Amino acid sequence: MPVGGPEAGHREERAGRGGDACADAPGTTPEREIPPGAEAGDHPSPKSPPPGRAEGPAGALLHVEDTTGRRLGCGFLADDRGTVVTAYEAVRDAPELLVSRADGAGLAGPVRSAAEAVTPLPGSGLALLRAPGLAAVPLPVAAGEAARGAYVLVAAGGWRQARVLGPAPFAGDGADGALAAGLELAIGTDGRNAARPGGGAAGAPVLDAATGQVLAILTPALEVGRQGCFAVPLRAAVRDAPDGALAALLARNEATVPALGAGLNLAGALQLTATTVGSEGPQSPTAPPVERPGTAAELAAFEDGPCLVLGLVGAP
Repeated sequence: MPVGGPEAGHREERAGRGGDACADAPGTTPEREIPPGAEAGDHPSPKSPPPGRAEGPAGALLHVEDTTGRRLGCGFLADDRGTVVTAYEAVRDAPELLVSRADGAGLAGPVRSAAEAVTPLPGSGLALLRAPGLAAVPLPVAAGEAARGAYVLVAAGGWRQARVLGPAPFAGDGADGALAAGLELAIGTDGRNAARPGGGAAGAPVLDAATGQVLAILTPALEVGRQGCFAVPLRAAVRDAPDGALAALLARNEATVPALGAGLNLAGALQLTATTVGSEGPQSPTAPPVERPGTAAELAAFEDGPCLVLGLVGAP
C-alpha cells in the first residue's frame, strides 16, 4: 500500500521550510500536506493528533559534515562525554568529520575517523562519534519503542510530524543485516524527499511527539525499494547487541540526561530527588552526620542490582 494514501493516515506537520534537510526551524506555523487524489475530509482535523511538541528541541540537532563543508548527515548528543549518535551511512566513506549544532553554535572538530573517535555499528546501520566539548543539548532516549500509529517528530527539511506505520524489514546496503527490522514512517512529500539517500538527513533523531525522547535514527540507505521513511529503533538495536557500545551509551544516557513527565528516567528521578532533598533536608548546619549501615547496604545493593527506582523512607 503506498505511503501517503488515506488508509495510511498520511499527514505531516511542518515546523519550517527550506532546503536544509536538518535545519532547526522553531516558532513557525505548522501546516499539512494532503496527497493528490485524496479529499480533505479523508483526514482528521488539525486537533485530532495527540498533544505533543509543535517544534523540535532547540540546540539539540547536530550536523555531520566532511572537512569541505559537505553535509553528510545529522545526529544528536547522547551523554555527558560528547558522544553523538548518527547513521553509519553518514560516516562510512569520510576519512575526517566535523560535528556542529544545526543552529550554527558550538563547532566541535574535526572529529577524525579513528578508533577513539568513531565507533561504526554497521550491523544496525548506526555509528557513534566522539565530539568532546560540543556545546549541544543532549536528548534522552525513550525506554520503550514507538507504537504503531504513534506520532513522531523527524528532522527532514525542518522538524516535521510523521506517523509510525509499524516495523518493516530493511533493504539497501546501509546495514549488514544483523537487525531484523526497522520502523517505517508515513511523512509528507517534502519530508520524504528530504529524507532520501544523499539528502543530508541520515542520522537525524526520530522523537516521540509527546515526550521529546529519541525513539529511532533516520536511515535513508535502508529504505531502498520502499515508499516509506525508514529509521532504526535504538532499543531494538540494543536487544540485538546487549553488550555492545550502543547498550553502554544508552545506559549512560538514562543516568545522565534527565527526562521528566511520562518518560521519567533515572536521571530525571535523581534530579527530582535532589531538588526535594535540597528543600526538605535538615536546616541546621551543625547537625552531625549519622552513619546507617543498613541504609548504606541497601544503596549498594541497588547500585549493583537490576532495579531502576529506589525509595528511601523514614526519619531524616
